[in-house]
Amino acid sequence: MTIPTYDQLPVNPKYPKGTAWGVWGEDDNIGTVNLLTPERVLNASKCIKTGKRFPLNWNLEYPNPTFFKRETLEHHIKPAQGGAYFDDYYDKFNTQTSSQWDGPRHFSYTPAKKFYNGITADNILLDTPTSNDRLGINYIAQVGIVGRAVLLDYGRWAEIHNPTFDPFDRYEITMDELDKVAEYQKVTIEIGDILLLRTGWTARFEKGGPDIAYLSEEEFPNCAGVKACEETYRWFWDHHISAVATDAIPVEALPLNFDDCCHSVFIGGFGMCLGELFYLEKLAEDSFEDKVYEYFFTSAPLNKKCGIASPPNAICIK
Repeated sequence: MTIPTYDQLPVNPKYPKGTAWGVWGEDDNIGTVNLLTPERVLNASKCIKTGKRFPLNWNLEYPNPTFFKRETLEHHIKPAQGGAYFDDYYDKFNTQTSSQWDGPRHFSYTPAKKFYNGITADNILLDTPTSNDRLGINYIAQVGIVGRAVLLDYGRWAEIHNPTFDPFDRYEITMDELDKVAEYQKVTIEIGDILLLRTGWTARFEKGGPDIAYLSEEEFPNCAGVKACEETYRWFWDHHISAVATDAIPVEALPLNFDDCCHSVFIGGFGMCLGELFYLEKLAEDSFEDKVYEYFFTSAPLNKKCGIASPPNAICIK
């Protein structure tokens, strides 16, 4: 199919300006994951040269304390009689405390107060007369997020080109900067790519950061991320990104403006999954050494009907 440009959105005047509602049909539940066609997945397999694997899930115990007043995971082990085998289970397992995909149900397109493809909040709430499983993470899980991934290591690029950069500050990364990072790394973005953006946030967190206790207590801690603006929305759509993930708290800089943010446009407008708190350190270190920044990427979210989000269970293979 011919993908409309950002300036050609919406495809039908009945939809809000700048949204991709209806691009893949009114019944679509997976948004930009539609870009991951079998042909593109097969082509992505050519990225495998060495067989080296880089899991991208951060520890489930991190961060602790959690952000945004989310629950803290409690792990329990059940011994069987006689100690012959064990089971374990989790209490207070919030799927958005550590590495996560924010699925299409997570955030609305706030100007319209509706979710991707016009789904309303009463469709998402459970046990209501109008509830259904539209946009559930199960739809993403049933196809997987699999294809070519590209890492843009802004954190390392900034060490030379923006030495005052601190991922714990509210810094807005522009698309001009991302283009410069791509040029510096000699990597090109292709249709359907999963974009991985490293700021160095998780590495800084593990070293203690400037003041972890203070940041954890704040509802919206300061954090670097991409600049939420029309230039960014156009860049991501016209590059035909299928999903984007970062090692920071959100994709966009925090604090954010709920009425104009990447969560609203990417998730609610495009149906794009946003990855947060991905662990990118070992992948970035290896790529810095061999100068290879493209990978075969596979992610299997939890197949939970009506689910909002999920740990990514993601791996890059070089």
